[in-house]
Amino acid sequence: MDPFDRHALWLTRFSVERPRLTLVLILAATLLFLIPFPQVRTDTDPKNMLSPTSAVRVSNDEVERWFTLHKDVIVLGIVNDHGIFNRETLGRIAQITEDILTIPGVVVRDVTSLTTVDNILGEEGRLTVRPAVSEIPQTQEEMAALKRSLLSNPLFIGRLLSEDGTATAIYVPLEPGANGKAIADRIRTVPPKERGEDRYYLAGDPVARDTFGVQMFYQMAILSPIAGMVMFLLLWRMFRNLPLVFSVMGAAMVAIIWSMGLLIALGYPVHIMSSMSPVFLMAIATDSIHIFNEFSFRFAEAGEKRRAVLDTMAAVAGPVFYSDVTTAVGFASLATVAIVPVKIFGLVVAFGTLVILLLSFTLVPAVLMLLNPHRLPQPSVGVQHVEPLQGSWLARLGEISVRRPKWIAVVGGILLVVAGVGLSRIKVNNNIVHWFKPGSDVRTADRVMNARLGGTSTAYLVVQGAAEDAMKDPEMLRAIEGLQRELEKDPRVGKTFSVVDYVKRINRVLHSDGPALVAAPSLMLFDRIPDSPAEVGQYLFLFGMSAKPSDLDNVVDYPFQKANLFLQLKSWDTGVMADLLRRTEVYLARHPLPGGATIRPAGIAYFNLVWSDEVLWGMLESFIAGLVLVFLILIIQTRSFLWGLLTFVPLLFTIAFIYGVVGLVGKDFDMPVAVLSTLSLGMAIDFAIHFVGRFQRRYAEDPDLERALLWTVARPGKGILLNAFLFAVAFSVMTFAQLTPYITVGVLIVGIMLLSAVATLIGLPSLIVIFQKHLTFSPGKAGFNRSRRPPLPSSKTKETAR
Repeated sequence: MDPFDRHALWLTRFSVERPRLTLVLILAATLLFLIPFPQVRTDTDPKNMLSPTSAVRVSNDEVERWFTLHKDVIVLGIVNDHGIFNRETLGRIAQITEDILTIPGVVVRDVTSLTTVDNILGEEGRLTVRPAVSEIPQTQEEMAALKRSLLSNPLFIGRLLSEDGTATAIYVPLEPGANGKAIADRIRTVPPKERGEDRYYLAGDPVARDTFGVQMFYQMAILSPIAGMVMFLLLWRMFRNLPLVFSVMGAAMVAIIWSMGLLIALGYPVHIMSSMSPVFLMAIATDSIHIFNEFSFRFAEAGEKRRAVLDTMAAVAGPVFYSDVTTAVGFASLATVAIVPVKIFGLVVAFGTLVILLLSFTLVPAVLMLLNPHRLPQPSVGVQHVEPLQGSWLARLGEISVRRPKWIAVVGGILLVVAGVGLSRIKVNNNIVHWFKPGSDVRTADRVMNARLGGTSTAYLVVQGAAEDAMKDPEMLRAIEGLQRELEKDPRVGKTFSVVDYVKRINRVLHSDGPALVAAPSLMLFDRIPDSPAEVGQYLFLFGMSAKPSDLDNVVDYPFQKANLFLQLKSWDTGVMADLLRRTEVYLARHPLPGGATIRPAGIAYFNLVWSDEVLWGMLESFIAGLVLVFLILIIQTRSFLWGLLTFVPLLFTIAFIYGVVGLVGKDFDMPVAVLSTLSLGMAIDFAIHFVGRFQRRYAEDPDLERALLWTVARPGKGILLNAFLFAVAFSVMTFAQLTPYITVGVLIVGIMLLSAVATLIGLPSLIVIFQKHLTFSPGKAGFNRSRRPPLPSSKTKETAR
């Protein structure tokens, strides 16, 4: 048997002997995975990030049923710096409201604007409920009276009207399953062309969520081909050989088709995270550069193609196998996370990485065998096979590491201290609106609406009494009111609203002689909660009979045992909701609710908080699990605990430094950053695996420490640098995206790949020199001499590449 064949895997031998059949089989399998693609589905709803059985989803659904709340509400803001109280603006508001009612997917009965909202008034001692703006005033006196009446109504201020009367809002609830982006686009066409000084803004969770979903696929449809084109051009620049270039691109496309085809075939939708799978797989496929780099040297040395292919695969098989396996393990560890799209994304990329591993031993050797011998690539970048190794800049870099190991260690230690400071400053936060750029329509609308009105983010605090009619108890209502006033002290809370506000409003207007006297100072005596439960019950009964059912249903349940306290927040930061829950807990510890009543949070702001915590702790658990698994794989690969630990160091250094910088620059530790903490496990370790694997093999053949290290830095190090550069450039295209998560992913992965390559080529040689007396090879191979340190030749020594 050919001695070189003994070192190659049977898959490689099969591909070398039957290259055309290998390509046909791969093509046939790829066509099979293409079959499910027409059935692709997408899902961009953050609520589906968690399982339908998760506690927060079950709780939120229950609260929405109790108070007939809508899951999704779009907010249309109308702003006029000179005031909305003019005939033109009010006329447009009335017409826009009518047009919105005709849009499919809108819950018509609950659309709330100045022309549909109930205004509670008292006339001749009777409770009257009618639309706030039933008719457009025709005279200045009538307009002024309307303005005074509405701006004196605390039910409207912050929710429907700004305090200065320059802004109003129309709340558009959506039917379950309605597409927020599609309805938002319809609403944008509603305002007339003649808008005068009116400005219109669309905000709300469904707008941000569904707009992100559309932009997500749009961006990936643009960025993925651009990344592919950039990779193609760089590979052509590196190897000047189209078949080699197409083999890398082909491996990436096959992995993408197989993994996405399997995802679709299993019935899973494409989520926000899994939409990024193609770019990840495209970059991971560049690992085959190590094969091409080594092949160029082997062919130049052997002069025979088949021998060069088998010799190359024998040399790089171990590092390629273990680097791809650790990458797959790193991504697969995401399966331990409770966030469904993250779990699916991790498994999809893990599967795709294993496909790339399979293709490294089949597709790549087959393509190499079919290359024209006269057009095979030469080692033209970095180190020539006839050039002395120490003449290359990579070897000179290696000399610094080998001869100044303690200095390298000191610099690394200083950088880790700086990183530690940054890590201590990391702030955990998630804000879906910040997934858009500051100048985007979504961010602009959110900013304007939060400045003028109560806020676009909503939370609920459900007060649950011990018995029915608990919410008719004046003491209970006063306790709720006290909690409202306490929460309103936080400037990020723009508005609180509960059944208390209705009771106080009814009490006030029933003690007036008409709407014109509602603001009279003497009536402030009645702007309070009545002392009698019977009176409170009567007020609620009258209001329930006069107003729309949803008005009362949204704030209290039918047995009057539960009350819903609305919170409008001026920020989507999850930290805001966390602070409010702590403030609530502290306040209730001093002022407990009567009768042992309890508080239960709900709403989209609370969901985002729980989701963010799930991401954080889920990523932490996944990260720890991934660290353990990767470390075990390294020990198995190197057959040594210490060797595994040294191979592990560049990964730990890279992660610590990158996330230290995240903390130092004040970047929030949000979902993209959290997910990358686990993804970096599989990606940042690849280069160290290649370096140690090739170094051990070289040292076994030539047991001179410096020569082996310089050779490893110069020859396999070239492949490491090319791989890191190509990987980084492929992901750098994501920095041109319009969505900030993609920009974050792009920037961090570029940093992770480049830093891990530098840490490997500079840090590992220094560590090997420092710990050389404690290192051994696996049995059956040459090892370090424990009795003495291998001699380090002078810097002028020149060693020729093998």
